[in-house]
Amino acid sequence: QVQLVESGGGSVQAGGSLRLSCVASGRIYSRYCMGWFRQAPGKEREAVAVISSVGGSTDYADSVMGRFTISQDNAKNTLSLQMTSLKPDDTAMYFCAADYQANCGRLWRGSANFWGQGTQVIVSS
Repeated sequence: QVQLVESGGGSVQAGGSLRLSCVASGRIYSRYCMGWFRQAPGKEREAVAVISSVGGSTDYADSVMGRFTISQDNAKNTLSLQMTSLKPDDTAMYFCAADYQANCGRLWRGSANFWGQGTQVIVSS
């Protein structure tokens, strides 16, 4: 079992930055994919960014490409999402997720072995 705990959410004005963190604990395998998802009120959950433990390959949603950066610190079992040039449309609950398949295709489609509880991001205009 793996526990995921997110932090770093908050309120920021448009154009600002936030850094989300997700600390993983428990039984962590060497091959996995981790990622960030978000869900705004009245909308479906969507994948934001994912990263594979194999080679560190990443993928981003078109809406955040060039503004968000996903990274991982294996020594600290921490996944991060650096968010810059934030827009009101980025307002959502952000969730950390982990999947035991190093190929991130399954996670990108929303299938994960573990989910965090989420951290709220509010971007005001």
